[in-house]
Amino acid sequence: MTYTGHVEADGDWQERVDGGARIRKLSVGEMDNNVYVIACTQTGAALVIDAADRPDRIREAIADVEPVAVVQTHGHFDHVRAWEALTEDPGLEVWGHPGDADMFPQPLDRELGHGDVLEIGELRVEVLHVPGHTPGSLLYLVEGEERPHLVSGDTLFPGGAGNTFGNPDHFVQIMDGLEREVFDRLPDETWVYPGHGDDTTLGEERPKLGEWRERGW
Repeated sequence: MTYTGHVEADGDWQERVDGGARIRKLSVGEMDNNVYVIACTQTGAALVIDAADRPDRIREAIADVEPVAVVQTHGHFDHVRAWEALTEDPGLEVWGHPGDADMFPQPLDRELGHGDVLEIGELRVEVLHVPGHTPGSLLYLVEGEERPHLVSGDTLFPGGAGNTFGNPDHFVQIMDGLEREVFDRLPDETWVYPGHGDDTTLGEERPKLGEWRERGW
């Protein structure tokens, strides 16, 4: 199947391989939360990104890999509903940013910060801290042979930055962070995997940055 970036809630997952990285995308639950499994093709070591919901479905998606941990993009309730179940079976640790600690259902097993590099088999996954949607919002960057792959959580979507709930200071914060850490640094072909809905690329979104600034959301 050709990877399109569109998955139906609780439907089949899609995946793609780019060099040593395999990216699997599935949507779980009534809020259409995307969960990603980033795996090293050489060793089978993997990360689950967001313990969103439907733990049984997530377990199916990691049955053929060796998950190291769950890493959270942020702490909103729809992204953490499978947390406790996955820590019990298959006994995964959960890593994330301490800025969202008051939202998490349990203490983090490992605190992540901007610039951290997670070695998952032969993959290197870089952690980007871009607050605004929440204080502890994280993005995860993997370099493939063909392009970079960026899991953006609820910080970047097709058509705009993540919701800052009408707070103008948080909107400036998220836009400044996206421009500095993402758009000023990464090429247009970078593939973006958001926390809900379909994928996009930085090249598709880059021309709209001024429009987003002007409209204020």
